[in-house]
Amino acid sequence: MSNPTDPRPEANAVQDRPADGRPDARPGAGPDTRPGAGPAGGRPENAAPQELVRLLQDFTLEANHYVDAAGGRNDMHRTDLNALAVIMRHSAAGKVVTPGVLRAELRLSSPATTALVDRLHASGHVVRERLGTDRRQVQLQMTPKAYRDGSAMFMPLAMRMGKAMAAYSAEELELVTRFMTDMVEATLAAREEATQAEGTRST
Repeated sequence: MSNPTDPRPEANAVQDRPADGRPDARPGAGPDTRPGAGPAGGRPENAAPQELVRLLQDFTLEANHYVDAAGGRNDMHRTDLNALAVIMRHSAAGKVVTPGVLRAELRLSSPATTALVDRLHASGHVVRERLGTDRRQVQLQMTPKAYRDGSAMFMPLAMRMGKAMAAYSAEELELVTRFMTDMVEATLAAREEATQAEGTRST
């Protein structure tokens, strides 16, 4: 217990600390100075704001729900739609898309990748083209049907999002674009670290 008659501030500061020696968490007790502790209850100082992280998680979850609902109406799995997105992105960049690219991007096994390509081919969304002098390399190309079905599935979402974005100024949208770009890059870096850690454990 502190001694209110002791004029030395250090005497009361030491005696006011809880008996277990931990920093006092009562209002006005001061920051936690333990190694690695941040300003918000022991979280690292560079940790993202929790509410913002929760909103990003909610957005990801709801986007996945939409993909499931839209794909279900067209008898397409989420993996099928993700594969078409990969093919579209690489094709737009002028890159060749092979089954191996899908396997690496979607982290699928070889049998699962073969089944995926077979589904997309059977549904009329993808065609296989043989490349190279020996014609052994298979390139995947989206069909006009894939673009039509994709537009029909995702146009309602695009229109809703466009309407919501119309409430923001060009400067605000530029800031959000930069923010989302940074979040994507941060997520990719974290995934790479997790992949490397997984590889280290398996060796």
